[in-house]
Amino acid sequence: MGKWRWGVILDAGSSGTRVHVYRWLNSARARQDASPHEMLSLPDIHQKKNYTYKTKPGVSTFGDNPSEVGPYLQDLLDHALSIVPSDQVKDTPIFLMATAGVRLLEPMKQKALLGEICAYAQAHTNFSLPDCDLHIQVIPGETEGLYGWIAANYLLGSFNSPEDHKHGDNHHTYGFLDMGGASAQIAFAPNSTEAEKHANDLKLLRMRTLNGESTEYKVFTTTWLGFGVNQARQRYVEAIQDMYKGSHELLDPCLPSGLITTLEGLPLDSARGDAPVLVGTGRFKECVDQVAPLLDKDAPCADQPCLLHGQHVPAIDFDVNHFVGVSEYWHTTHEVFEMAHKDAAYDFTAYEKMVKDFCAAEWDDIKTGVEAEEWGHKVNEKTAQEVCFKASWLINVLHEGIGVPKHGLDKPTHGAGYNASKELATHKDKGFLDPFQAVNKIRDMEVSWTLGKMVLYAAGQIPPSHTEALPVGFGANTLGIPPDFQEAGSNSFPVPIGDEDSWTEAAEDLAEKAHTRSGPGFLLFMLILIFIGYVFRKRERRMRFVRGVSATLRRNRRPGSPRKGGRGFFGTATGKLFGRSSGNYERVLEDGVAANEFELGEADSDENEASDGSEGSRVGRASGMMTPRLNVVNFDSATYFDPAPVQGGVGLGLIGANAMDRSGLIVRTESRERLQMGRRSRTGSPTRLKSPMMAPLEED
Repeated sequence: MGKWRWGVILDAGSSGTRVHVYRWLNSARARQDASPHEMLSLPDIHQKKNYTYKTKPGVSTFGDNPSEVGPYLQDLLDHALSIVPSDQVKDTPIFLMATAGVRLLEPMKQKALLGEICAYAQAHTNFSLPDCDLHIQVIPGETEGLYGWIAANYLLGSFNSPEDHKHGDNHHTYGFLDMGGASAQIAFAPNSTEAEKHANDLKLLRMRTLNGESTEYKVFTTTWLGFGVNQARQRYVEAIQDMYKGSHELLDPCLPSGLITTLEGLPLDSARGDAPVLVGTGRFKECVDQVAPLLDKDAPCADQPCLLHGQHVPAIDFDVNHFVGVSEYWHTTHEVFEMAHKDAAYDFTAYEKMVKDFCAAEWDDIKTGVEAEEWGHKVNEKTAQEVCFKASWLINVLHEGIGVPKHGLDKPTHGAGYNASKELATHKDKGFLDPFQAVNKIRDMEVSWTLGKMVLYAAGQIPPSHTEALPVGFGANTLGIPPDFQEAGSNSFPVPIGDEDSWTEAAEDLAEKAHTRSGPGFLLFMLILIFIGYVFRKRERRMRFVRGVSATLRRNRRPGSPRKGGRGFFGTATGKLFGRSSGNYERVLEDGVAANEFELGEADSDENEASDGSEGSRVGRASGMMTPRLNVVNFDSATYFDPAPVQGGVGLGLIGANAMDRSGLIVRTESRERLQMGRRSRTGSPTRLKSPMMAPLEED
């Protein structure tokens, strides 16, 4: 067995499904060369750009005909199989997690669809899928939020290096906010006082570090159905209709001045007869005021305290709780407004001015700017039309709903033990000092809830340090294993490693090094080794070598250099012989009821990735460093964004002796789970040779 472990997750949204492939070092191999700091860290998860692939429509479209979902899934399964080494497929878990679209299906249709998906995957692949209920499921919004919380804190480094993320009061984790088209989620670890007061409202999350020790976190997570941007807009339009009952023209301050649309936001020529239409006035302040009642803050609160719609949320201490927001929080602050700057700090005053000036512009002027690609080729008329309402909704949810302090206006006073100088130095240029920041990627990885799921699974595959241990996963905040506890994965058998790395992995590692090193001698040495492997290995592996190294060499081309193909060893000829797959992908759309109004777009290049929220409302739009810089008319954005590049935290340690009791945020636990050791049967694995020169393997 090689040194890498692999995992596959299918994010099944309402308008499309996206497959993610992740890999991490086998825990036995990782421990061989691990430093003391790394022994206290979680598994180091890796993902390359071509490890993700999307297709459409969503699996929910097969609710009435579940038997037809198989061929739809095959393309996604084939993509995963093209990445995971064939001799490791049997030890690679596969998960399909359905969100918004499938949640709307009737329970019987859900059961039939998920059952068909599991049966098809078991029949057509050798991926590890022993438990359909655990591996193929519809996840609630709370679970989605928890996985997102894990992903964000994992990428920020707060799990592995808590000493670099001290926010005061022994608190080192970040809160997580997610907003899509149909719902919004929040997940955070309350301060110690609130954690003790609301212990029954928290989820107990247990993970395991490389040394086999367990670590626990107490996290609050909830979801607000109907509080995504699309459903909020639908409720807003209904409120305008009530305000102007019987009128043909309904004044809408959340639309740019001069824009007239149907109630559904379609062009005026789509209006039918005397049907009412929306007439934009471009008055952003009035828009913010009219949107505020949609928060439903006056709803009865059965369990104090509450934030929105009468839903209980423990009090948030913004002295220690610093939040990152993904999906619509990122798109709405960056898609039109300075999206060329990555992970820039959010400034309420500057952002509000930018949106106000944009929304006050005449629609004809905005439309001309869109046609001239003034805000990038991914910003179309619909994007520009929606941004004023989205911005007002985001501002209301953040500041009036959740209570995030407005930077510069009501910034919180930090509590005792808060070291502002150290915090500033630790998070220089990232803005994580502030109560809120929108992010898309951290350390070049997208903040996706699927990553959180895989981090949890990988942690669960580390053998415990004691003969008995409590399982990795999450559930109610009680002692032992609560009845609702969800284990991280069902493969409890550690996968052994061989004495040598597989030749495939060795070649891939050399190709990775070639990308970071220079000099003809090293490159020649690498090519000689790959050629030896090419001659003596099976045809199936040769195909894998060529695909991997070709991709690496293409990445090594200087920007702007012409593509060379045709007759080279890794050129067109081998492309035709061995096949080539595209790494282009976009994040799928999940906007609940409004999903039918949208369609997934195609990415233009590997450099321009489109990303949507967990239940996002945008499609075919790009963000990030490669997006053209914006030139928004009538305002200056210099004070809003800091163009300095992001420096993500990459620490590899986790808190050690400074543990708290169960009312705190993190504790070390003793082991109680019986470890099932043993070597798995792997009759399908190829014979391992000590050297490729000893004897050639038999050809297919």
